[in-house]
Amino acid sequence: MAGVEEDIEIGGKIRRLRRNRRLGQAELATALGISSSYLNLIEHNRRKVTVNLLFSIAGYFGIEPGELVDGDEARLAGHLMEMFADEVFADSDVTNLEVRDLAHANPAAARAVLALYDRFRSNAHRVAAAPEAETGAEFHRATEAISDFLQLNANHFPLLEDAAERVRAEIDAGGDAFDAGARTYLFNAFGIEVKLASLPQGIVRHFDPARQELLLSDLASPETTRFLVAHQIGRLAAEREVEATAAGIELPETDAPVLARNVLSAYFAAALIMPYAPFLKACRDYRYDIDRLGHRFGASFEQIAHRMTTLQRKGAAGIPMHLVRTDIAGNISKRFSLSGIHIPRHSGACPRWNVYAAFLSPERLNIQVSEMPDGARYFCVARTVAKGAYRYNAPVRHVSVGIGCSIVHAREMVYSDGIDLSSDNQIVPIGVSCRICPRMECGHRAHPPANHRVTLDDTNRPESLYARMI
Repeated sequence: MAGVEEDIEIGGKIRRLRRNRRLGQAELATALGISSSYLNLIEHNRRKVTVNLLFSIAGYFGIEPGELVDGDEARLAGHLMEMFADEVFADSDVTNLEVRDLAHANPAAARAVLALYDRFRSNAHRVAAAPEAETGAEFHRATEAISDFLQLNANHFPLLEDAAERVRAEIDAGGDAFDAGARTYLFNAFGIEVKLASLPQGIVRHFDPARQELLLSDLASPETTRFLVAHQIGRLAAEREVEATAAGIELPETDAPVLARNVLSAYFAAALIMPYAPFLKACRDYRYDIDRLGHRFGASFEQIAHRMTTLQRKGAAGIPMHLVRTDIAGNISKRFSLSGIHIPRHSGACPRWNVYAAFLSPERLNIQVSEMPDGARYFCVARTVAKGAYRYNAPVRHVSVGIGCSIVHAREMVYSDGIDLSSDNQIVPIGVSCRICPRMECGHRAHPPANHRVTLDDTNRPESLYARMI
């Protein structure tokens, strides 16, 4: 392998590492056995880095090679481009190159600008809605802060993994099946009894501290019930680890800490039900077959997909994946990306994504090989998931869950069997969102690109009103 296959811009990271060590280009180039001019081209992303050189650079700075490759500057640049596409910046004439320079050279400043814009949007929505919407705006900022924290930590938390392994060993030592063992553990360790109950509509869990009872809805699915028991164990048995992990999140002064603890306890619950080493082995053995993994671990499609994104233990990592969950209106309620694909932060994603097409064939797997405007290709699967029901005439809502990876990892997934990944006929051109997508010919376009002006022509009617632009 002559060079790194993915077109990943790592020059800015190498430049920052060099400057942090107070090294000149000539000094680092000599240590690496290359010319200063070649290093300069690398730092400005004008030359690809060979695998041997990548390992040499990582070794020199005492870091893992993956820490050079897996940076989030490209994702940060995508969020900034989405931000600057807002009409509030219409007269600023900020170019894509300037945005990339900001993200790569000054990521801390870039994140501060993004946080300021998040606050601006939240305040604007609050004023537009009503004064009482302030709590909702604060909640939105909290969810964004937690989402950013998960992204920066590659959605992998060793403290919680270790705590889950410790508790799982105690549960398994009892000799019972996991469900019975988890309930026995909860009662023996904390005096809490688990009971099924008829709870009000929309409530799946209620903890009664006076009676030390965990009441679970008798309408919940077995996978949900299992997860709620594991979640309660996490809130108690891993309280110290959850608090230590949550301390690293910069949260607004509201109920955000409660939300953070809930999210991290959910991480623990998934790790308890799907222990890291057995789950990673099963992923490799079954080639990431989500349904087969769900049967093996007693987990839902979404739970399995979410757990797949957490497999980033050093020396024992799974495929770097992305995950997105959306409703039929395009509201993204969950997003995470290690694959490199950019998932929009402030607006709906491209309608060509299979995570939206999945709504056309409910409960069926939708497979897609896609290409972003920069040429990066991804392999993705998506499926709708029904939530609710389990009684006559019960309201049901559907969400779509999509998970995928860079095309270079596609053959590791069973879903790629029979698909010619090298054929351009298989490729679906997608973008991030209309405001920052350069695909002028797209008939799905709902908004013009931020850097183009619409021109109207009475003699022609294009497929999309925004197809004729200058």
